[in-house]
Amino acid sequence: MRLLSALVNIYMMIIFVRIILTWFSWEKGGAFSNFLASITDPYLNWFRRFPFLRAGFIDFSPIAALGVLSLVNRIFGILASYGTITVGIILALLLQLVWGVISFVIGFLIVILVLRFIALIVAANNAGTFWRIIDGISRPVLYRVNRLLFKNRILNFRTCLLLTIAILVVAYLLLKTLFFFAAGLLTKMPV
Repeated sequence: MRLLSALVNIYMMIIFVRIILTWFSWEKGGAFSNFLASITDPYLNWFRRFPFLRAGFIDFSPIAALGVLSLVNRIFGILASYGTITVGIILALLLQLVWGVISFVIGFLIVILVLRFIALIVAANNAGTFWRIIDGISRPVLYRVNRLLFKNRILNFRTCLLLTIAILVVAYLLLKTLFFFAAGLLTKMPV
């Protein structure tokens, strides 16, 4: 089990390197990049087929792929340490994996919205590509929150930003408490 855990760790590092290299256009088509792609893309492509892992310009499928490997790695680690594992522990680990993905998305959105709010406060030049990407991510979230809470009434942009940030922070804290409470209960299952 320790050997399998080590192999999963190595594969996760290879995937991480592959993900980082995709951010640089100079490496596309290179021998090293092609070698990494041949090793990692079959696994990553399995996750890329799920449309809910895409949000505008952002592809969350590598995060999900690494999350699944992390779950498998933790299972191997527990089996290596204790020689056994319960269904409750597996369910708790799965729940922690789900929480990891949800917390990343919420945290990411909070950072994006805070950046947008700071840019609005300091009256930064919002015409660049970076701000178009930020707006492409933030506007659908702002729109949904505005529609959910105020139906046909439209809030001004600053108020909507602050309200959405506050809602996401509260949701993060409540969900974190709920997920960790549920995971604690699952680990105590006797089976």
